[in-house]
Amino acid sequence: MAKVAEKLVVEVVAAHNLMPKDGQGSSSAYVEVEFEHQRRRTRARPKELNPVWNERLVFAVADPDDLPYRAIDVGVYNDRAASGGVAGGGGAAPHGRNFLGKVRVPAAGVPAPGEEVVPQLFTLEKRSLFSHIRGEITLKIYRTNSGEVVVKSKPEKPVKAVVSGPEVVAAPPVTGPKKQQQQQQPVVAVQPPPPQPEAPMDILPPPAPVLMKPVMLADPYPASAVFSGPGDFSLKETRPRLGGGTTADKASATYDLVEQMQYLYVRVVRARGVAAVGETVAEVKLGNYRGVTPATAAHHWDQVFAFSKETIQSSFVEVFVRARGSDDHVGRVWFDLSEVPRRAPPDSTLAPQWHIMEDRKGERGAAEVMIAVWFGTQADEAFAEAWHSKAAGVHGYGPLGSIKSKVYVAPKLWYLRVSVIEAQDLIPMDKGPMVIGRYPELFVRAQVGSQMLRTRPAPVAANRGPSSPFWNEDLMFVVAEPFEEFLVLSLEDHVSPGRDDVLGRLVVPVSSIERRWDEKLVVSRWFGLDRGTGGGNVASGNTNRFGSRVHLRLSLDGGYHVLDEATAYSSDLRPTGKQLWQPHVGVLELGVLGATGLIPMKARDGRGATSDAYCVAKYGQKWIRTRTVIDSVCPRWNEQYTWEVFDPCTVITVGVFDNCHVDKPASGNTTLAVRDNCIGKVRIRLSTLETDRVYTHAYPLLMLHPSGVKKMGELHLAVRFCCGNAGNMFHAYVRPLLPKMHYIEPLLVRQVESLRFQATNVVAARLGRAEPPLGREVVEYMLDHRSHLWSMRRSKANFFRLVTVLSGPITIGRWFELVRSWNRPVHSCLAVFTFLVFVTMPELILPTAFLAMAFTGLWRYRVRSRHPPHMEMRLSHADAATVDELDEEFDTFPSSRGDVVRFRYDRLRSVAGRVQTVVGDIATQGERMQALLSWRDPRATVLFSIACVLAAVIAYTIPMKVLVGLWGLYAMRPPRFRSRMPSPLMNFFRRLPSKADSLL
Repeated sequence: MAKVAEKLVVEVVAAHNLMPKDGQGSSSAYVEVEFEHQRRRTRARPKELNPVWNERLVFAVADPDDLPYRAIDVGVYNDRAASGGVAGGGGAAPHGRNFLGKVRVPAAGVPAPGEEVVPQLFTLEKRSLFSHIRGEITLKIYRTNSGEVVVKSKPEKPVKAVVSGPEVVAAPPVTGPKKQQQQQQPVVAVQPPPPQPEAPMDILPPPAPVLMKPVMLADPYPASAVFSGPGDFSLKETRPRLGGGTTADKASATYDLVEQMQYLYVRVVRARGVAAVGETVAEVKLGNYRGVTPATAAHHWDQVFAFSKETIQSSFVEVFVRARGSDDHVGRVWFDLSEVPRRAPPDSTLAPQWHIMEDRKGERGAAEVMIAVWFGTQADEAFAEAWHSKAAGVHGYGPLGSIKSKVYVAPKLWYLRVSVIEAQDLIPMDKGPMVIGRYPELFVRAQVGSQMLRTRPAPVAANRGPSSPFWNEDLMFVVAEPFEEFLVLSLEDHVSPGRDDVLGRLVVPVSSIERRWDEKLVVSRWFGLDRGTGGGNVASGNTNRFGSRVHLRLSLDGGYHVLDEATAYSSDLRPTGKQLWQPHVGVLELGVLGATGLIPMKARDGRGATSDAYCVAKYGQKWIRTRTVIDSVCPRWNEQYTWEVFDPCTVITVGVFDNCHVDKPASGNTTLAVRDNCIGKVRIRLSTLETDRVYTHAYPLLMLHPSGVKKMGELHLAVRFCCGNAGNMFHAYVRPLLPKMHYIEPLLVRQVESLRFQATNVVAARLGRAEPPLGREVVEYMLDHRSHLWSMRRSKANFFRLVTVLSGPITIGRWFELVRSWNRPVHSCLAVFTFLVFVTMPELILPTAFLAMAFTGLWRYRVRSRHPPHMEMRLSHADAATVDELDEEFDTFPSSRGDVVRFRYDRLRSVAGRVQTVVGDIATQGERMQALLSWRDPRATVLFSIACVLAAVIAYTIPMKVLVGLWGLYAMRPPRFRSRMPSPLMNFFRRLPSKADSLL
């Protein structure tokens, strides 16, 4: 089917607070827009620092599918020809122009035809470090079908627009002719300016310009950023140029799931023959970008610098060697970029060479520097550890380390089972008889790291004295390799409220505990107790051995899978013991392309709101973190990662975060905890993906906030699931979901949730010790740390999920009632005929049912979903949640809302009361079934017994086909032969007794 031709419309509304450039305290500004080698411009507004245009510039779109990967360049200039009062819109030979600012707008977030168009305020950016500009520009950018845009030629009535400055009059919108292309200086490619969120604005009736006031983002989730409309939250398929757009075999190509990004790499190794005394630094300069190595006295740096191709504004790169703190260089060498070689893996790394440096006078001396310079892509080995030109404003070891891409391996988790059996020969703290005055309440407290559990008080036994308690209770902990913790057990006596006397203590290294892989129990042992001082600390100088001992069975259970995620979307289901693993079934490849339309999370240096975004992906034990893209609401990462897949019914989670360590002071002040902001996440179930197919989609990033659900942007991913062995793949579908130990020795439900909470804490603590650390807030958000807490929204979502599941049986019941109503006699006759056929030939029932299901599956293949599932707003019931429900969901645990807890508790009682009634009704029906033969109602049991005897006689004398046929015909008889009163059987059942009348 032919595609509908589209046009891109850039409506230039107004500019504000421009820099005067005409030498008379003003400017005659016009706007020039370029898109896909098409250039349009507005007419000039003479002598205006707050000009208003309201002009539409229309561009042809060659390929709408390629639009998300294009950009719109907007430049604001002062027309010197109009400075004397002459309108510059005619495009006559100009006398020149002055640069007033520029903006690059990604076309990925441009509204499609029919979608709501919102004006956006952009901060004007510099062309180079020496540009003197200021101000903002308001644009409305949207797409429309060919022929829908009409540019008015008649002058319209001038409309006054409210702007931050003198009152101006909006002139009629007229599209001026193209201006001749002028010779430009090299332009520094900068990050696109972030779109400002909506704010209160003063607008007169259209077509007056919509001018937006700057917003200070004190709240990282401004309420004005709420997206509305079903299209904003949908999944969109994209068509990026993966692998550079080559026609080579993508399966064997390097980084074939991402777009190729070209970089200039400069590796500065060391220098020799330098006359400078003390520490020296090496500086790499490319146009207006420069990178500096750390200072060292040995003149050895071995630092790699990466300059993005879009930031290259010079034809040569320079390397200087300077003394620390000095502005004068002791040596210089430069390279012509046209002579720089290109390299792509799997080629070996480029060997650095010695180059003679020039001194300040331009003369060659004895000083040399070892350098390697080459062009490459993000597939280069040096990419991850290189200093990037887009991070030029980030200083300090901590912030620089936090913006690099890293791969983390989560620790291997084990369940530690502590079986407390009994104790013997306990001596009280006061050394008196234990039975005088009271019976002791003896219990065992166990602690591993920050995890602490205790047994129940030992029960009173007739054959045991108070000095030999018996528990036989299991305590479960989560520990991680390498085992650095100690198991600390203390046997205590609860003397009074707030007082527990320690009767003995035991410290066991976790690394010395025996491991088991199956249900076979390890051998139990008696452990001698050390006499504690009662203070709770074990010190070798304050303890002495005595005769009390405790009987324990300690084991590290490797046959379980330690759940750190919810089972519904777990990424790994293997047991801890590696010898129990099955062969892997395939490989998962993920290409993190970029994001578009991110909500700005911070304001920086008066440059407007922006974000420093990075991605984290978690599957199994492998966590990945992309590099941080500085100052961009449309970041491009283009990083590719791979995981082995052991079970196709697992889920990969990808989250987007704003790096708050970038603005951390270089002094490394750690008094204030820095937490990264969560932007959104995506889950993809691997079993929903077709094998060897590349999925390229833009996933909506949804974030729940106390003010409602918000779309924080879109995440562009490329996903491919490759199957290595089809036999192993299909065999995985018939294996148990969890390892064998979960079914032989199942854990209690309350244990699973508690252990998952502990596992999350252990993983967060270990990943927080990496360099750079992965923050606790990141780990908890990726693992859904709060998903087990009560939420009215989740309860409603689960209820409506249940309603959807039951819609099938309900539909069948409605269809049966429609047949019984005989409103459509033809359908009812066909149903009766089919029923009689099945009654006479019952051997056709099961084959027909199975064939019907098979053909239904084949028929629905045509309408199958072509996109992977994503997190849905309506399914989560996030769009209908009230403010109070959201505030309750974001409340801390325990609650910090003391003034509204009573209202919420009453509401919870109301909801629970309705649930209680439904559960009671279901129990009543079951008890009535039991009452048929329980003689609770003697007369009812007699009647039912007589009815059973008669039914047995009838079933023996009359064939089953006849009975079923008569029952079916009786049930489907026309309404005129039916009574509206309940049937005698239903009346009899409802009169049966239940245990409801025995409740208090």
